[in-house]
Parts: sequence; structure tokens; C-alpha cells
Amino acid sequence: MQVALDRLLPEYIKKFEAYTPSKPDAELMKLYGCSRLIRLNNNENPLGPPPASQEVLRRFPPEKAAQYPSGDAFYLRRKLAERFDKDPDQFLVGNGANEVIAFVIKAFCRQGDNIITADKTFAVYEWVATFSGLEARLVPLKDHGFDDQAMLDRIDERTKVLFVCNPNNPTGRYWNRARLRRFLDLVDGRQIVVVDEAYCEFVEQPDFPDGMKLIEEYPNLVVFRTFSKMYGLAGLRIGYLAGSEELVAAIRRTCIVYSVNTLAQESASAAVNQDDHVMRTRRMVNEGKSFLTRELARLGLPCIGGEGNFLMVRLPMSDTLAYRSLMKQGVMVRSMTGFRFPNHIRVTVSTAQAMEAFIEALTTTLKAHEIP
Repeated sequence: MQVALDRLLPEYIKKFEAYTPSKPDAELMKLYGCSRLIRLNNNENPLGPPPASQEVLRRFPPEKAAQYPSGDAFYLRRKLAERFDKDPDQFLVGNGANEVIAFVIKAFCRQGDNIITADKTFAVYEWVATFSGLEARLVPLKDHGFDDQAMLDRIDERTKVLFVCNPNNPTGRYWNRARLRRFLDLVDGRQIVVVDEAYCEFVEQPDFPDGMKLIEEYPNLVVFRTFSKMYGLAGLRIGYLAGSEELVAAIRRTCIVYSVNTLAQESASAAVNQDDHVMRTRRMVNEGKSFLTRELARLGLPCIGGEGNFLMVRLPMSDTLAYRSLMKQGVMVRSMTGFRFPNHIRVTVSTAQAMEAFIEALTTTLKAHEIP
């Protein structure tokens, strides 16, 4: 007996190319013949979780693993409400950013609708829309940032959600407070506006908008945040969204309960007020960026950067070829051709030792391919 996949699969699923994650580190080290692997590919925090979260991880009782977690992250939502001076019902917690993106799209979009975002940004907005059978309208970046007017021009009667990554991954550009307000004013409540602030804790610019403070003023605004980046909990997969009570209540109808495990919830709760950890991480990132920009300039390599814990480097060679060469030297970066930036790599800003190792490996790679 054979399964009639050709008949059962919708056309938009047949056309969708599945994302293939990288192999585990141990397998990659075998494949490339390296004795170490410095991870600079996923914008992880090399300092790890804050001390309070580390204590939760150390003390977690094994028998608690047999019990289901809080289905709606009850205590974490209370902690977030205290931190941001809001009601717990204004928060919805998910298994990483991918899940909360799906919550929003499922809540507001049906067949024939569309979402609007940039062509070179966090790809999951586009992916979730596409494999849900929806149109993802992709607006080209302008000066490496989101083009607000071009996004507004693409809106029609079937547009339901607009996604803005602020600051943008992978370019680091951001909309300031005035620009975001103007955009929200012009949308005027006709569509849902999602502002993804996954990297907001890294930003120190005084004109950077705090989406949490705009929620009460703009009831169509949804703000995404994560514990994966600044707070070093990527391995536990936990993120959240915030909005007006009415808006979050609507999105909650699509929420899958029990999707966020107990250890993630408790570790995230402990991380919420760890401001010292934020300051330590910012110092590391600022020092790392200064070193990288100086060394990349010495090598004659242009870079695209702004806010966030990453830089994108333009290479005079194939990014795939550079990736393989760097991997053989035990340094893992993100090749960007698949993200519509051919001949670019994205590098996570990390510790001084990791940055020195990257520059050394990159220099060897350039010399090996006879690139001055």
C-alpha cells in the first residue's frame, strides 16, 4: 500500500522547501576534522543564562519532569506583568519565537489573505505564512533597513499582518521612535502590526522605541520578545508576545497549551530582572564589535552592522566556500546566500578569544584562496 501524497498534499506545501538544520556539533567536528567548534552562527550568548537562571537549572528536581508544566505559564506571565507594569493577560508565552509567530498568523489570517514583511529579515514570518497557504509579500530593504513607505504601499484589503523586525536580523538597522509611531499612525488600526524585538536588550540608542510602552496607545500592536538571545536560554526554547488584553485574548484562541516546559518557564522567570547580566553582555558585545570592525577594515572587508549581537561581512568569495574553510578551522558562522545575501556571512559577536579565533581563521581562509 502506498500513501497518496501527491493528492493529499496541498500545492503550497509541495512547493515549500523544508529548512534543514545543521548537524550536532560533535558530528560537524567529525565531518570537518576539527578538534573544537566555536559557535558564531546563531547569535547565542556565550556568557550563558543569568546566574539566577543557572541556579534554577542546577536545582531542578528530576521528579518534577514527570509533571505537566503550567499550561499558560502562569507565574512567568505575572513576572513579566510586574516588570513591564501590565496585566498578566497581556502576555502569551510560546515555545520560542516560531510558535508565537504561528499564533498570530493563525489567529488573523485565512486562505486568500496576505502578510507583509521585508525580503531580507528573520525568515520565519515568510515561512509560516507560506506553509499556511498564505501570500507573503516581501518588500526590499532600503539602506539595509525596513522600508516603511513601501510596506504601506503593498497593503490591500486582504492584508492582515505586517511584521517588522526591530532591530532587523541580519542587518542590525532599526526604526527610531518617531518612525515607528508614524507607521502605526498610518496603519491606523486596519491591520495587526507585529514588532519583533528579539534583540532589543542589546540596543542602547536613546531614540530606540520600547514597544512595551506603545501597546496601550496602539491596540493593534503586538510585541515579540525572547529569552533565547540576551538571556542565553536558546536551548530551552521560550519566547513571548505582548499586546492589549483584547488582542491577546483573540490570539490565545490559537495557542497550544503545555507547549512550554517547566524548566524553561522557571529559568525565564528567574531571568526577567537580571539587569546585571544585560550590562555584562552589552559590554562584551561592544568590545567585540569594536575589535571586529577594526580587524575587518584592516582586511579590507566591508561589514553591515548596527544593533544586536551580530555583524554581517561581505566577502570577495563564495560564502559557502568560506563557511567550509572556517569550519575546518573550528569556527562556525552563518552563510547568507540562503537568506538572499550572497557572498556574505553573519558572525555572532562573542568573547575576545572567539573573536580573535574568527579573525585568524578568516585571514587564513582569504590567503588560502589567493584573495589579497
